[in-house]
Amino acid sequence: MSPPARWVLAAWLAGAAACAAVIARTEFTTDLSAFLPRSPSAVQQVLVEQLRDGVVSRLTLVAMEGDSPDRLAEISKRLAASLRASPSFAAVNNGEEAGFERDRDLVWRHRYLLSPAVKAERFSAAGLRASLEELLLQLASPAGVLLQRVSASDPGGELIGLLDQFAPEARPRLHGGVWFSGDRSRALLMAQTRAAASDIDAQQSALGLIRESFAQAAAGSQARLLVTGPAVFSVTSRERIRADAWRLSLIATALVATMLLALYRSVRVLGLGLLPVASGALAGVAAVSLAFGSVHGITLAFGVTLIGEAVDYAIYLFTQNAPGATAQSTFERIWPTLRLGLLTSVCGFSAMLFSGFTGLAQLGLFSIAGLVVAAAVTRWVLPAWLPRGFAVAAVAAFAPKVMALARAAPRLRYPLVILLAAAFVFLLVRPQPLWSGSLATLSPVSPREQELDRQLRQDIGAPDVRYLVVVPAPDEQAALQASEQAALALRNAVAKGWLQGFDSPAAYLPSEATQRERQSALPAAQTLRQNLQEAQRGLPFRANVFEPFVRDVSAARAMPLLDRASLQGTSLALRLDSLLVKRQSNWAAMLPLRGVSDVKAIAHAVAGTGVLLDLRQEFDELYRGYLREAQINSLLGAAAIVALLFAALRSPRRVFDVLAPLAAAAVATCGLLVLGGHELSIFHLVGLVLVVAVGSNYSLFFDREAPGQDRGRTFVSLLFAAITTVIGFGLLAFSTVPVLNAIGSTVGIGAAMALVFSAIMSRQTEAEGACARAS
Repeated sequence: MSPPARWVLAAWLAGAAACAAVIARTEFTTDLSAFLPRSPSAVQQVLVEQLRDGVVSRLTLVAMEGDSPDRLAEISKRLAASLRASPSFAAVNNGEEAGFERDRDLVWRHRYLLSPAVKAERFSAAGLRASLEELLLQLASPAGVLLQRVSASDPGGELIGLLDQFAPEARPRLHGGVWFSGDRSRALLMAQTRAAASDIDAQQSALGLIRESFAQAAAGSQARLLVTGPAVFSVTSRERIRADAWRLSLIATALVATMLLALYRSVRVLGLGLLPVASGALAGVAAVSLAFGSVHGITLAFGVTLIGEAVDYAIYLFTQNAPGATAQSTFERIWPTLRLGLLTSVCGFSAMLFSGFTGLAQLGLFSIAGLVVAAAVTRWVLPAWLPRGFAVAAVAAFAPKVMALARAAPRLRYPLVILLAAAFVFLLVRPQPLWSGSLATLSPVSPREQELDRQLRQDIGAPDVRYLVVVPAPDEQAALQASEQAALALRNAVAKGWLQGFDSPAAYLPSEATQRERQSALPAAQTLRQNLQEAQRGLPFRANVFEPFVRDVSAARAMPLLDRASLQGTSLALRLDSLLVKRQSNWAAMLPLRGVSDVKAIAHAVAGTGVLLDLRQEFDELYRGYLREAQINSLLGAAAIVALLFAALRSPRRVFDVLAPLAAAAVATCGLLVLGGHELSIFHLVGLVLVVAVGSNYSLFFDREAPGQDRGRTFVSLLFAAITTVIGFGLLAFSTVPVLNAIGSTVGIGAAMALVFSAIMSRQTEAEGACARAS
């Protein structure tokens, strides 16, 4: 080995060691929110943050089925008791009275601070008279037995009013003291984890605890456990990402290695051919780690594509190396074309690098770094290690047949033009838009899982919130006060029939100003006694029966104000935390609406304090904004490729010859995907850019002039390079992860078409075919 070769080898080893050291300290994540767009507005950012770490995202819905209702009720109680004893859960509700004792105790002790009915006139003689007369009517009703226990302390009915206010819109059916579905086939339970939704390890541990506790609670029963919710989806998605990364990588490696071993017939050469792939993967992971601080699991799974493309460089070198020629001379001959192809690939992947999706940006950087390093290793490391005089014997057998196919391919040019015209017209006149504008197309959750989630939410009475008033504020108290102002406007909207109801964080924690105002409305003990005496005249109540009421009012006048900590351990804390959130620099109060019938009127009513959001529309608009950004980035990437080709080829005709097959492949791929029932998303768009980037290698080699024997070896190298690319990308089409599935199916189809169309539209092969026919 010559001294320069030793220096190259040393540099490669040092670089690989440095990458390995970086990877050893790398954090690997599987949080799919990396493939949610970063929000362009403060209000929309609140929604994205809630998807990642909000309280609602920490809820797990549990159902038990497959046994008698009585047995399921007992299992539910045992399961709930076990989960409540675990520090992993902040709240566990299954409808049991035991689960609401702390709620009722808190509401009872603080009813005069919580009740919006507390006004000074309510405690006047006239106000008390009206309350006592109403109490008499209620005591004569079927609910009178229950009211007798609290009427002496709460003649105004503050407790009953608050319990009605806090009751959910739809309540699950009760059987055996616990929640059940309407047909009593499922016992229901809802658990909130303490850990954030983004802490998938903690969520997985909590789900494991639910399953373990259920197994113990249902011992000897035929009951089955069903779980759903954001935490379940996150854990399931991570397992799918891991499984796909390993499964697809192993399959791709095995297929590519088997094919290349049959082609090279040398284990040593096969190992050398995979060396650029391994080096590129190390460099890609290290680059992403240094740039982003962590590496997403999907980025690793995307490494499958690197196998398909990075190995192409070694294929070009090995298969185009003529008998008796040196590897160095062969690479110097093909390097200008390979270098231009590499640069076009970098331009294509750059469309991902500047994406607003963090996950796509990681994929772009991983691919760029991986391909550059793979090409460099092929250029400077492999020639020194390739056996002297090595040539792929199978090329001589393949070359005549491949050349014959290439020379015959231009005869299909006119049928291809007709086919492309039909595909273009089909895409142009179809009634649906070409690109889906819905964020739901990116969901990693299967239809079956979505249906189970819908059923359990319906059974448990969880509302399907679409409209939401978001109130940003600098601090917690300002957010509560602003939500109280928004609530006034919304109550007026309810009175006018614009909506049926709403929820507010201030209902569970009034602002300090409101609490002080309610305390100041409470009269002194002596004044209250006098007003009670006057109010009781002529009514059948004993003289001092309401003395507990006087004591409680006096205590409420001096009690400490409620704060967030006061609600901990109750279901009210869960509701408050889902509606009042602290952000990095401010707070946000959220008021979900029910039964909206006049969106514009409500938006106008709350315009002074908050913003009315249509969540479905906002998330879709958020996605459409990033789709537009991706389209612009794709056009810039394509423009960069065109500029690069003009600078390198210096001929408009040759630039057209290189780009025409790529454009045709993109159109045909879109047509096939749409015919196959795919809704084209931002990931399919990225895939089309990659088709141009990858396919440019094929069209460049078809455009390159070369002697007959060299051209035959070139076509054989292109054939096997395309097969490895189709294997690498095409396997991703079998992934259950949307980003991988979309990119894989697009590039797998597009790469094959780019090779075929390059042969059909090549002027070089057309001229060769004419010469062959003339001779």
